[in-house]
Amino acid sequence: MSYLVLSAVALTIAVGVAASALLIRRPARLGSAVAAAALTAAVLVVLTAVFDSLMIAAGLMEYTAEHLLGWFIGLAPIEDFAYPIAAVILLPALWLLAAPRPRYQRTVGADHAQ
Repeated sequence: MSYLVLSAVALTIAVGVAASALLIRRPARLGSAVAAAALTAAVLVVLTAVFDSLMIAAGLMEYTAEHLLGWFIGLAPIEDFAYPIAAVILLPALWLLAAPRPRYQRTVGADHAQ
């Protein structure tokens, strides 16, 4: 199986969970949540490029060339960047799904119950 297929599976799962989370429980400030996720993704892409390149240069990781697309950022293959992006999508979605639901007190008609 190619690294691209594994990356696509990870991203598909993350996007599916995020879409489900948004359908079930929409956050109050969606715009700021998306902006925070985009900033986080940018930082993680830079960190992935730097540290994956260092690990590959040190010989800690090796990739089979026939399973790669052939695009690189530094020494890191482009497929390596799918996992941090999937984490940026998946983790806030899981947080949203795991957050306690607000409790609503029924006040309408409470005066007429007497």
